[in-house]
Amino acid sequence: MTGSRPLWTDRQEAGRALAARLADHRGQGATTTLVALPRGGVAVAAAMAQELQLPLVTWAVRKLAHPSQPEYAIGALAPGGWVLWDEESVRRLGLSQAQQQRLLAEQQAELERRQRTYADPSPETLRHRWLVVVDDGIATGLTAQAALRSLRQLQPAGLILAVPVLDRRVISTLAPLAERLEALAVVEGLEAVGSWYRRFDQLDDDDVIQLLARHGLQPALRDGPAARAGRGAHGGAPATGRAAIAWQAANGGKAASREGSN
Repeated sequence: MTGSRPLWTDRQEAGRALAARLADHRGQGATTTLVALPRGGVAVAAAMAQELQLPLVTWAVRKLAHPSQPEYAIGALAPGGWVLWDEESVRRLGLSQAQQQRLLAEQQAELERRQRTYADPSPETLRHRWLVVVDDGIATGLTAQAALRSLRQLQPAGLILAVPVLDRRVISTLAPLAERLEALAVVEGLEAVGSWYRRFDQLDDDDVIQLLARHGLQPALRDGPAARAGRGAHGGAPATGRAAIAWQAANGGKAASREGSN
């Protein structure tokens, strides 16, 4: 896909375009699950679920940001004990170890709240399935990397990362973590995921719950981790396998702030 920004009206349109790229998985609900990264990724994945007739779940991950620059990712947190830091950014911003630990504790609490609110699935329900991991865009790649490593611990049949837009620089980091990477647009110096959409509304919990409900999911009733208090990290090792990359470059250009999902 080429052309000037924006490329999509909204996340739903981008999701339908991504679904066309994954037509080989249409109707494969017995073996494949869409795994949306909240919140923005849920809107993209919901459109994909409708087109592909695949089950949809969420998987909570959290961006770690400097307190004075909340839109700037310097790390990421995911279930199973995965914590990633951009050490260069941490040093440059002068974030002390105490500040890191405080930030980590705050975001761990928010991650657990989202797991309860959206009722993220139990690991057993995702094991030995193909997992299509969906977000609305990837700038730094930290949250996507944490999510992929976290999900790999569950021993899936395979991982596919599917996003409308991502920064070219993150391909070398993310490609080895999945069997397949699908991106509609790969751009240089991506600083604003939202600039590739005409409408890029910030979603809240109610929005996510409504999107899930439209696909027959009622988060309060699903088998979420909150119903199993005390569940620990899951064993397993991160993947290092080769990934097949399918993408078409879009015109690049720098814009102002924002990773994908909020």
